[in-house]
Amino acid sequence: LPDVAAILPPPPAEGSAALAADQELYRAASKLEGSSRWKLAASDAELRFPHAAQFFSCTLDIPISAEATPHLNMLLRRIRMDASRANDKPKDQYKRVRPFAATRDPSCTPREETAMGPNSYPSGHASIGWAWALALAEIVPDRANAILARGYDFGASRAICRAHFKSDVEAGRLVGAATVSRLHADPVFLAQMGEARREISAARAANAKSPLDCAGEKAALAMRP
Repeated sequence: LPDVAAILPPPPAEGSAALAADQELYRAASKLEGSSRWKLAASDAELRFPHAAQFFSCTLDIPISAEATPHLNMLLRRIRMDASRANDKPKDQYKRVRPFAATRDPSCTPREETAMGPNSYPSGHASIGWAWALALAEIVPDRANAILARGYDFGASRAICRAHFKSDVEAGRLVGAATVSRLHADPVFLAQMGEARREISAARAANAKSPLDCAGEKAALAMRP
């Protein structure tokens, strides 16, 4: 894994312009509480499989599961683990308090709040989502723009959810990019990328469509802070 603690700057200091930007986005995102975008952010927060396999199903417009696309499913699981672990050192180093804990406002996942300690910087979810997006954009280049947009919005869900500040999410995306860069030196990663590419091509050739409410997802993603 990359030593991202050696790459990332510290979180924004008191009185800085970056902290002011964090607080400005927090206020703007709070207007989405209770909306369909808020509900999508709650869905994006669930990283356990099989639920987590679905996040790019609408973007690719194929079913993604251990049964339908086993190699793609396992690739996503492995990237999730690597991108998550890459955050451990800076999270432990900075111990940044999460937005919902600092403000006492509710998050979009209240049942998870007690398990989310003061480790907001960087965002693990944002790093995972961006790592997924980078890998998938390489596998399916004709959908790259839409894939990257979904990966970006996946990270934005964490700010909407009040689980992370803007700067946490931005740092998480850097962690995700560093992780994927390192994975390209791993022959197992490259081999599974190839298998996932074949599965996606086969699903698209067979006209297999996503089983999700993709119109609803698109409408929710159109709502921005």
